[in-house]
Amino acid sequence: MARVKRAANAHKKRKVTLERASGYRGQRSRLYRKAKEQVTHSLGYAYRDRRAKKGDFRRLWIQRINAGARANGMTYNRFIQGLKAAGVEVDRKILADLAVTDAAAFTALVERAKANVTANVPAAGTSDAA
Repeated sequence: MARVKRAANAHKKRKVTLERASGYRGQRSRLYRKAKEQVTHSLGYAYRDRRAKKGDFRRLWIQRINAGARANGMTYNRFIQGLKAAGVEVDRKILADLAVTDAAAFTALVERAKANVTANVPAAGTSDAA
């Protein structure tokens, strides 16, 4: 059986890893073992954070909607409740964009939500537990 020489493949593999680590600081971009370790961690972080990014954006949208709703005298919770009662199906991404860029349209939505939330909320002091 012929002898297998590994030098070419080993150099190629190491070169790919060092190229991936080219922007890292210190030994992590120059020494193969440190670079391999960091590239492995970085790929894991990238995978994790691609999923975490979706939640981060949702939190940002909710903060923006809450700020816009409070500027119009309503809380986020009541605003969303009123929109659902009114049958308005606009997702949080679009609502956040309206709150930032188009205050008049957002105010109209808040007024619509206010009209529907007051119609469906029981009077203060009454309870359905009895």
